Amino acid sequence: MTPRQIAVVRESWEGLRPIRNRAGALFYERLIELDPGLAPMFPAGVAAQGRTLMHMIDTVVSSLDRLGDLVPAVRALGQRHAGYGVETEHYVLGGRALLDILRTGLGDAFDAEVEEAWAVAYGTLVGVMQEGAAAARGRLTPCDAVAEEAAASS
Repeated sequence: MTPRQIAVVRESWEGLRPIRNRAGALFYERLIELDPGLAPMFPAGVAAQGRTLMHMIDTVVSSLDRLGDLVPAVRALGQRHAGYGVETEHYVLGGRALLDILRTGLGDAFDAEVEEAWAVAYGTLVGVMQEGAAAARGRLTPCDAVAEEAAASS
């Protein structure tokens, strides 16, 4: 992420902070709207899950300039998500739901620059989560597959 993207994510997150608990619930409501089959993954309900999500986003947003420090925790989060049954397509839906709640919560402040910065941040974190998920499932990550192929051909 560029320094400008980090600043945009932080500034826009501050704009959402006053409604963060509602935004967290809205995220999961939107996710379930996109795929009703996901509802059983949230037995505690969308409000409780939303509070957990907002706390996690707070941590990530405050650490965007030190993403390397987050990698072990984000990988572990991906491993846990694999255990919950989260698949690749669910991450795509999560990205859509996140951008939707940001668009709704920020109103006119949600512009193309904000959308791009959040998409980059989400994509970066999801990539690391998927590495953790792949490890939990015993699958090779794309990077591992390339490295293995290179080793086999040398």
